[in-house]
Amino acid sequence: ETEAIHPGYGFLSENHALAAACGAAGLVFIGPPPDAIVRMGSKIASRRIAAEAGVPVVPGETPPDQSDEAVAASARAIGLPVLVKPSEGGGGIGMKAVRDAASLPGAIRQARREAAAAFGDGTLYVERLVERPRHVEIQIMADSDGHAVHLFERDCSVQRRHQKIIEESPAPAIGAAVRARMGEAAVALAKAAGYVNAGTIEFLVEGAGDEARFYFLEMNTRLQVEHPVTEMVTGVDLVQAQLDVAEGRPLPWTQDALAQRGHAIECRIYAEAPAQGFLPQAGRIIHWEQPSGPGVRVDAGFESGSDVAVHYDPLLAKLIVTGATRAEAIRRALRALDEFIVLGVHTNIAFLASVLRSGTFMAGDAHTRWVDEEVATLAGAPPPELAELAARAASATSEQSGLIAGPGAAPPDPWRDLRGWGR
Repeated sequence: ETEAIHPGYGFLSENHALAAACGAAGLVFIGPPPDAIVRMGSKIASRRIAAEAGVPVVPGETPPDQSDEAVAASARAIGLPVLVKPSEGGGGIGMKAVRDAASLPGAIRQARREAAAAFGDGTLYVERLVERPRHVEIQIMADSDGHAVHLFERDCSVQRRHQKIIEESPAPAIGAAVRARMGEAAVALAKAAGYVNAGTIEFLVEGAGDEARFYFLEMNTRLQVEHPVTEMVTGVDLVQAQLDVAEGRPLPWTQDALAQRGHAIECRIYAEAPAQGFLPQAGRIIHWEQPSGPGVRVDAGFESGSDVAVHYDPLLAKLIVTGATRAEAIRRALRALDEFIVLGVHTNIAFLASVLRSGTFMAGDAHTRWVDEEVATLAGAPPPELAELAARAASATSEQSGLIAGPGAAPPDPWRDLRGWGR
């Protein structure tokens, strides 16, 4: 009997040393082989492979001389504005947009410090900054026999500070011809990289419809947080497919057998306070009530009584909804968010509803900078009376349930709980 490790979708899932250690220990790493992680986990190496495979790339370069002066010279040669980016890692960590020459030295130093601290590698590369692009990614799956397919796209343009918030499929603003070309490019890149198992090819998209232009951004050599979006529109269990491929089985489908059906939207529920600059929250969840019903799926790691710690990502749950059309999926997502109740910590639930109701999102016109540009409007503070009522309700529930009593504290006094008695 073979033992295996599924690394999830955190930093360890893209750690080639872990994949190699699993192999050395006789364990199956449920993901790509270590050398594929190295090749495609490096923005520099993956960009070179993409260009050799004929996949469009954003104009840019990696200076062989990695001194600050050489990186700055590359930025000036490409032409401002540019992005200074770490070679390793993801999630926008260490990525700096530079629009004027005076900002270059500081941006380079900061990007290098953040990259070295987060990924252990301060290597940088520079590329042209595509203003207000869409972020569209292609899910791929490849087996050990060299077969690869794509499972269509997810639009991840709704993001704050490079962190995805809402994802959907199909992408609302690309035409069928562009969708087909992006899928073909992703499969070609996966094959060129000798890739095995699940992965995601990310693209920046300029324009809309069949006139849209796309450029390779990077590859995530793992299962994505937003993989349920693809599962809901294709009917494929991606984790099961990962297990099958890891066991050496061939892919069970051909490209022609895969199709999108309906529309899916995922909303990431975070423990954060949008009205306070999205400050991460910590504490005990006093009451957790999640939505259900046709077309509603919730992937959650918390429940009533769970503690939200400061040591981890503030993601509490993923709400995924499906509908026959995009409009129906949006309506269903809004209804589900309205039914999602979390007391004890602030969440971004109201903020997500605000995003979905906005005219920009409804029209499918969101780009990667939209939330950051409109955050003051989208994250407006709740009415004072509503905030006060919520705080009182949370406080009353906590005291009556004894959830806020510390270690060794006396149990709640029932006489003191008779609020309003005789008043």
